[in-house]
Amino acid sequence: MSYCSTCGTKLILKELEHEGQVPFCQKCQKYIFPNFNVAVSLIALSPDEKHILLIQQYGKQRNILVAGYVNQKESVEETIHREMMEEIGRKVEQYQFLMSEYYEKSNTLMLNFVVRLDDDSLENMSDWEVDHAQWYTFEEAQAAIAQGSLAQKFLLHFIEVYNHCNGALFK
Repeated sequence: MSYCSTCGTKLILKELEHEGQVPFCQKCQKYIFPNFNVAVSLIALSPDEKHILLIQQYGKQRNILVAGYVNQKESVEETIHREMMEEIGRKVEQYQFLMSEYYEKSNTLMLNFVVRLDDDSLENMSDWEVDHAQWYTFEEAQAAIAQGSLAQKFLLHFIEVYNHCNGALFK
């Protein structure tokens, strides 16, 4: 960040105790710390925890995970429930944090969770936000997920964790 997001003044580096050199706005007289978006990425499991939901969006023929940005004044937990209801029309019964990764293309900190849904029905899926949704076995999901994507990285990490705990994520 080179300029103050409040007043537009060019920032200088100034020493801040215990922080080192931090961008500083001389006009606003404040240190400027990094700003970035925060989003959730959700590995959605069927109620029996044997299938993973993958979706396609925005006319792209690539399978990804349900995801969405955390709104201002909204907790991450609220976002998990809201995004799943908005996109798939399903309630989240349980969730667990898995990992995070900074995604430079959109300046976003992605927080990945596994969630267990209340039902595997897709009849209430959003027809304006999701083009296609389908349940896959774990093996099928690995083959179907967009290769080289962050969604793939999250999915592979989930499967590693799942196998390590013998499928007892929520128990």
